[in-house]
Formats: sequence, C-alpha cells, structure tokens
Amino acid sequence: MNGKNNIAIGFLTMGFFMAYGFLLIYLRDFAPGKEEWVNTYSIGKHFETRLAHVHGNLFAFLNILIGYLLLHFKTELSHVKIISWLALIGLLMPLGILSEVYLGFPPIFVLIGAISMTISVVWLGISFFKMKMVSQ
Repeated sequence: MNGKNNIAIGFLTMGFFMAYGFLLIYLRDFAPGKEEWVNTYSIGKHFETRLAHVHGNLFAFLNILIGYLLLHFKTELSHVKIISWLALIGLLMPLGILSEVYLGFPPIFVLIGAISMTISVVWLGISFFKMKMVSQ
C-alpha cells in the first residue's frame, strides 16, 4: 500500500480529468449554447469546472510522484502509510469541486482534500530533510 495505490489511483484520476477536459472543450466549442458558456469564462460553473480539471490533473500527478517516492524510499522514510493516505484523501479537493457544481454538495470535501494534500506534501518534504543518507 505504501505508494502503489497512489500511483494506480493517480493515473486513473488523471485519465478521468483528461477525459473531463474533452467535455469542457465540447461545451466551449461545439455544444448548443456555447456562446453562453464562453461568456461565463471566469465566473460561476464554468470557472469552477476549470478549477476541478486543473486541480484534478495536478493532484493526480502529485499522487503519482508521491507514490513513486514512497515506494523508492520506503525504508528510509518514516510515516509512509500516513503520507500515502493523506495524498489520496487530497483527491477529494477536485472531486469536491465537481460535487459542488453538479450535485450541490457543500465545499467541505474541497477543504478536506486541499488541507490533506498540503499536509502530505509538506510532511514528505520534512521527511526527506530528516532522511539519513546511506553511503554506497
């Protein structure tokens, strides 16, 4: 579990948000009423969906990177499992944005995900500073 799931779920999440990008392109360029969609470029649902798309791919990539690093340095780092879980929970941020836009959910998932991902990244950085180098 110490990183493998981050990589797998990261790639799956990235694939989802890449496909979601095609939906956004369709809505901007081909859908009926595309002019209205384009006119709301920086406000409302349009802005929120773009945030979800960008952060979804960013957080997916972070999970892939974090997972790789946790797998590679699992014996030298401490708290690998907690960092792994925090990064995965971080995916609630972009999914929470979509849940807000399409399902009317409250922003609590966005906050939980954003805080969780931030903690995982900072914790991993501190863990690397504290890591003892093994001479080869």
